[in-house]
Amino acid sequence: MTTEEVLEKPSEEAVAEKTEKALIKIKPKLSANVVRLLKLKARLDAKRPYFVRCESWRLARVKENWRKPMGHSNKMRLEVKGWPARVKSGYGTPKAVRNLHPSGFREVVVYNPEDLNKLDPATQAVRIAHTVGRKKKLVILERAKELRIRVLNPPTGG
Repeated sequence: MTTEEVLEKPSEEAVAEKTEKALIKIKPKLSANVVRLLKLKARLDAKRPYFVRCESWRLARVKENWRKPMGHSNKMRLEVKGWPARVKSGYGTPKAVRNLHPSGFREVVVYNPEDLNKLDPATQAVRIAHTVGRKKKLVILERAKELRIRVLNPPTGG
């Protein structure tokens, strides 16, 4: 791409066309055991409760972000029936697939096209940072397509 092409504001049709072309579903190279563990992780994620901070549903000043319940008579700390679940190690996922995307790739946040040169297409996928503008997103998308790297959040037409 020349600098003139990059500096021009792309039309909505051009963005949609480039996005469709770049959405090649590249699969990671995974062992049978990792595939089994990814399915198990998906089942565990579906069953895991949504952990909320104690009293966050009652008090506007308290956010839902998880904090350990403390206090002598705290019902959540005492695990009283009817109160939300606490975070525990038993809710964890298998270590081999922890921090993996459901597709099986390791996610890598990318800020510019040069960051793509450091990636391994067999095991890593790209997530374009939210601070990147539309023009640079399209350049990253084209470069990822050349290198056959999967983009987890390709830009949409809107």
